[in-house]
Amino acid sequence: MPGGRPRTFDAEQALDRAVEVFWRQGYEGTSLTDLTTAMGVNRPSLYAVFGSKEDLFRKAFARYAERDMAYARAALDKPTAFEVAQALLRDNVAALTRPGRPAGCLSIQGGLSCGSANRAIAEFLAASRLAGEKALAGRFARAVTDGDLPGDADPAALARYLMVVTEGQAVHAAAGISRSQLEQSAEIALRAFAAYRPLV
Repeated sequence: MPGGRPRTFDAEQALDRAVEVFWRQGYEGTSLTDLTTAMGVNRPSLYAVFGSKEDLFRKAFARYAERDMAYARAALDKPTAFEVAQALLRDNVAALTRPGRPAGCLSIQGGLSCGSANRAIAEFLAASRLAGEKALAGRFARAVTDGDLPGDADPAALARYLMVVTEGQAVHAAAGISRSQLEQSAEIALRAFAAYRPLV
């Protein structure tokens, strides 16, 4: 930057560290001191590169979504609705219990306990989850059109069901439930999906 001091830290590496702090502690439970310590930057540098704490969280979440949630986008490309559900449920368990990463999901842990002062963060995360649900519903609607799901299937209900399962799995993972136990739950949910019949 002309006339300024050169940056002395790796912004992407610092952002990765911010992801981990927010993931472990949630937005409201994370202080600026927590962030600057983990990221190896001072407050002026943090503000100059990433903006406010809320700006930083949004950037960190985008990084998390791009890298740690890639499996959810990949699931949508599977050839059948069952394979979509299978990939989503199984890869979700792997993502929630990945060695070297915090247990659970930043989308859940990040904003569950936000008070009214940080309502925008909770709403931002809820909107992100809803966008994923809508994308899943769209994929299942295509499966209905293709004859892969029954003609009277409810794509939105199926997508909501899978989101409820994966979000619940995230809460359990954060509470210390093991990968093998979460895999059991995922397989039960997958059997329920396979046996789906539209409600009358």
